Amino acid sequence: MLIARSVGLFVVAALFEIGGAWLVWQGVREHRGWVWIGAGVIALGAYGFVATLQPDAQFGRILAAYGGVFVAGSLLWGVVADGYRPDRYDVVGALVCLAGVAVIMYAPRAG
Repeated sequence: MLIARSVGLFVVAALFEIGGAWLVWQGVREHRGWVWIGAGVIALGAYGFVATLQPDAQFGRILAAYGGVFVAGSLLWGVVADGYRPDRYDVVGALVCLAGVAVIMYAPRAG
């Protein structure tokens, strides 16, 4: 159950962080304005809060593992939101990152 909760929190965190960054990008680079930028800043703040809800209390571990989720999630966001077509190296790289997440977060550790 803890793993499922942790994975769910990583997904929610990714939606807030990647979505927030995308909103800021749209506001600035695509000239959509301050409302988009403001929404992005709020979403980025929510990401920071969601990260604190992880069952593991080690900040460095959580953020290191989330880096792998961010890589894979960013590619997926690009596919859905921007029509990006990842190549096989993008996919392999994302899978390597997710394998790293699994090792960092869920490998058995001596108590």
